[in-house]
Amino acid sequence: MRQSLPRNVMTRLESSRVVIYGLLAGALVGLMGSGLRVVLDQLVSALAFVTRFRPPGTPGEGGLLMAFGEAAPLGLLALPVLATLAALLRPGMRHDPLEEAVRQYHDDRHLPDTAADGRSLVASTLAYLSGVAVGRDGPFTALGNLSARLLTRMARLSRTEARTLALSCVGAALGLVLHAPLAAAVLIVEVLYRRFEFEFEVLLPAVLASVAAYAVYGALHGFSPLLVTSVMQFPGLAQVPMYALLALVVSLAAWLVTQAREALPGLEQHHWWHTASVTVFASLAAVLAYFVPETVGDGAGWLQVALRGFQDIESLWQGLLRLLLLVGVAWLALGGTVLSAVSAGGLLGVGVSSLLPALGLDPAVGGLVGAAAFLTTSHNVPVAATLLLATWGGDALLPALLAGTLLAHALSGEASIVRPQVRSHAFSPVHAQAAVMPDTENANMPPEERPALDKAPVEEQLYRVPLPDGWQGLGADDVVWPVGVQYVALVRGGDVRVAEPMQIFQENDELVLLASPDQFEGFAATLSSLRAR
Repeated sequence: MRQSLPRNVMTRLESSRVVIYGLLAGALVGLMGSGLRVVLDQLVSALAFVTRFRPPGTPGEGGLLMAFGEAAPLGLLALPVLATLAALLRPGMRHDPLEEAVRQYHDDRHLPDTAADGRSLVASTLAYLSGVAVGRDGPFTALGNLSARLLTRMARLSRTEARTLALSCVGAALGLVLHAPLAAAVLIVEVLYRRFEFEFEVLLPAVLASVAAYAVYGALHGFSPLLVTSVMQFPGLAQVPMYALLALVVSLAAWLVTQAREALPGLEQHHWWHTASVTVFASLAAVLAYFVPETVGDGAGWLQVALRGFQDIESLWQGLLRLLLLVGVAWLALGGTVLSAVSAGGLLGVGVSSLLPALGLDPAVGGLVGAAAFLTTSHNVPVAATLLLATWGGDALLPALLAGTLLAHALSGEASIVRPQVRSHAFSPVHAQAAVMPDTENANMPPEERPALDKAPVEEQLYRVPLPDGWQGLGADDVVWPVGVQYVALVRGGDVRVAEPMQIFQENDELVLLASPDQFEGFAATLSSLRAR
C-alpha cells in the first residue's frame, strides 16, 4: 500500500478546506446579519415610539440626518430596564462580545455553549437598545460568535480551524455593521495583541468570510458606505503635521479612557453588584439623555451630522460626554465599543478643528482623523483604523490618517480597553511552547501524590528520527505512513531536503516527521515491535 495522496496535494486540500469554510462562514454570517438588521430596525422604531425620541441615523443603515421628537421622561425609564435585563441575561458579564472573541482565540479550553452565545446576542441587543452609548457592533459581534459556534457544530473542524473560523465569523459580522469588510478583517486579526503584531494565518480566511458576508448583506440591503463625508479640502502634505497634532490631542483623550478603565475595579465575580451597577449607570445615562438628547445611542448618527457640516464646536462637548459613557460601557462589558469609540473620536476631531480655525483644518477631515486616532488608542488597531476611515473618507485621506494613527499608536503604548488582549505572540497560550514549571508547593510530596496539573493540549510537533532498519533503498512513496504522521523532510549529510515522492532512502538518513505526541508514540511503538521481530 502507498500513501493515499502526496503531501503537496494534501497541503492544497487542507488549504482549500479553510477557504471553503471561510466562504461558508461568510454566507452564514451574511444571511443571519441581514435578518438581525431587520430585527434591530423594528426594535429601534418601537423604542422610539416609547421614548418619543429618535436620534439621527447613518446613511448606510437607512437613517436620516435629523433627530425626531423630544425625549419623554416616562419613556426614558425603559432604558435602564433594558440595560438591567441585559445584565441579568449574562450573569457577571465578564467580557463583551468582542473581548469574548479575543479571549476564546487565546484560550479555547473553556468555550461557552450555543445557548450561552444565544443569550449573549439577546443581551447585546438589549444593551444596544438601552441607548447608553453601546454601539450597533455589539449585537453583530455577538452574532459572529454564535455563527462560529453553529459552524463548529455542523462541521468537523480541528482546534486550529475552529479558532480561525471563529475569528473569521466575528470579522465578517463587524464588516456588515461597519460596511467595510476588508477593514473589519484586518481589525479582528490586529485586535488580538497590544503590540504591533497580527495573526497572518487568520487574515486570508477572515477576508474571504468578510467579503462573502458583505456580498450577501449588500445584495439584500445595499452597498452604501456607513458614513458619507463632505470634505471641502483634502489635506496636502504640508497640512499632514497639523492633522497629526490633532490626532495626538484626540489620542490623549482616548488614553485617559483606557487609564480610567484600568483603574476601575472588576465586578464580574459579583453578579448582583454588577447588575446594580448597570442599573445605576443606565439610569444616570437616561437622566443625562433627558437634558442632553445627543447622548442617546452610539453617536454614529451625530457624527454623520457633524461630518456633513451641520455641527461645529458643539461636537466637542458631545465628544467629551461620550468619553464618560464609553468608560462605563467598557467597565460594565455592555459591548459595542468599536462604533462608540469611532463616534467619540470623530466628534472630538470635528470640535477641535472648528475650535481652532486659524489652523486651517477641514472639520470633516479632522473628524475622520480623530476617529482613527481614538480607535487606534482604545483598541490598538492602527492599520484597521486607517483602512476603516479611508473606506469612508476616500484614499486622499491616507497620508493624514497614517500619520495620525501611527503617532497615536507609538505614543499610547500598550493601553487598551480590550482586556483579554495579550502583549504579543509570546504571551498567548496558543503560541506558547509547553514548559515544565517547578512545583515548589508540592516538591517534597511523592510523585504519585502530587496534584495533577491542568495542562493545555499539545498539537502537532516535528520529530527527527533515524532511518529505521530495513528502509534503505525504499522510496518515500513506498512507505505506508500511518494516519496523522506526515513525512515532511529528509536530513542527509547535514543537509535538510524537503520531502519528495520519489526520494530514495539511504543509510544514515534521518527523517523529519510531523505528528501529535500520541500519534508519534504509536508510530514509534510500531517500529520497536518490528525491530523486536
